[in-house]
Amino acid sequence: MLKYLLRRILHGLVSIVLVVAIIMIIVYGLLSRDFIFQNDATYTKTSANAKEVYKNRRWADYGYIVYVNYNDYLSELVLKGDLTQEKQSELSKLSMTDDIVKRDFTVESDTDEVKTYVRKFVAEYQSKGFEIVRLRTRINSRGEVQSGGNPYLYAVKDRNVFVRIWEFFTGLLTFDNIHYAQGKVENRGLTFTFFDPAYGGHTFAPAIMGNGTKHKYLLYFDGKFPYIHQNLITVSLGTSYSISRGEDIFKTMTQSQGILKYQETTFPTGYQEVDAIDIHTLTYAVGSNTSEYTALRFTDDYTQVENTKVATSRIGFSFIIGIISVILAYLIAVPAGIYMARKKDKLMDKIGTFYIVFISAVPSLAYILMFKSIGQNMGLPGTFDVNASTFPYFVLPIVSSTLPAIAGLMKWLRRYMIDQMNSDYVKFARSGGLSEGEIFTKHIFKNAAIPLVHGIPGTILFCMVGGIITESVYVVPGTGKLLTNAINFYDNSVIVGVAFFYAIMSVTSLILGDILMSMMDPRISFSTKGR
Repeated sequence: MLKYLLRRILHGLVSIVLVVAIIMIIVYGLLSRDFIFQNDATYTKTSANAKEVYKNRRWADYGYIVYVNYNDYLSELVLKGDLTQEKQSELSKLSMTDDIVKRDFTVESDTDEVKTYVRKFVAEYQSKGFEIVRLRTRINSRGEVQSGGNPYLYAVKDRNVFVRIWEFFTGLLTFDNIHYAQGKVENRGLTFTFFDPAYGGHTFAPAIMGNGTKHKYLLYFDGKFPYIHQNLITVSLGTSYSISRGEDIFKTMTQSQGILKYQETTFPTGYQEVDAIDIHTLTYAVGSNTSEYTALRFTDDYTQVENTKVATSRIGFSFIIGIISVILAYLIAVPAGIYMARKKDKLMDKIGTFYIVFISAVPSLAYILMFKSIGQNMGLPGTFDVNASTFPYFVLPIVSSTLPAIAGLMKWLRRYMIDQMNSDYVKFARSGGLSEGEIFTKHIFKNAAIPLVHGIPGTILFCMVGGIITESVYVVPGTGKLLTNAINFYDNSVIVGVAFFYAIMSVTSLILGDILMSMMDPRISFSTKGR
């Protein structure tokens, strides 16, 4: 069994890598990179040289190219201490005249100092395989510099797909450590407490806190899904540039939503105030605790915090709706499927079959809209309010998710049980004097349920994905629309990140399904001995 699991895990990991690689090749190699500008209002409004620069910056953001602007190069020199900001301002002034660009990408009217740094910039990036581009000043008919017509100098290079794949997997996980904080930090290390200071130090709430780490809280408990949180390992699925601009998609999936939630907050100094910040998100910023305002609240340079909001995360909404739907589906479908099998071709079996055919034949959007109309006529809300999130808002999405799940489970359980009813061991059991009830519960149902058991882990795990159609109809702020939105907006990083997330869950659910199946039926063995 252990060898099988290790082999299955290894095969799963290889499959995940191949899936990500294929998707990256398709997204970055086969689709036109100009698609990302189809819904970009800024690109449409920009013109001349500024449009070219904006286009290259967006391509760099989306991962198509590596782009370095001459001014960015000068800013790096300032950070290194090789230039002052005053000198950077002088050197950034490329000539505005219409001189011919020379081979070294200078023009006659550039100052001598500008020529020197332009040559340095060109030499450095040409040696790294970059293409150098200098855009000349655009002049309008009146002899004036037209809108967006200022001169630019930049270096560009296409990103290798294999390098991109390597960077995705190497940057997938970031581990916090006590050597993150720069400068002098006293008492670097970890602290464990049973009484979290964020709750005033009087409430039993275990937490692991760091000093010298990026995050103050590495492990903590609270009342928000999934209730146990950690910052020791940060997952990065890729930065979104359309759905949630500049934010990692995993953070988009897991952070709270809605309006700010104001509550009595206890700061590390013991100072209390009604505020919307989440103390558990404290991160380190060197030299940030310098003002009277921050000193009143914080004892060290862990001062950067995020706000807390009234609603749960996208994954939270999808999982709540999904897991309740799964539980209800099994509670209803299992006894209904058993009863249909036992009363084959009788009235209840025909009614159940009609329901299965109806759900299977009618497009899901049609019956979801029908349930929505019926529910609204009964006074139930048909559109989700992220700031309310009370039980009535969940009713119709749960019903719409549960009913097709019931039909699927009933159909397969009935079929498996009828197949088992015609088996030789059932005839032998009857001849041995066992009652029909004993035969169904001890033999037929147990064998018929084995294939269904295999799908339980996947059903639970994919609750976090949400239903695309259901969440769209009821405007549920869940994860169901992430992938479709990413495809519509050509948000490449999100497409890759969500596909990777789906692949992980698929592999995990298959392995857990095999384990459950072998636990339910000892006859199933994954050992290769004796073959």
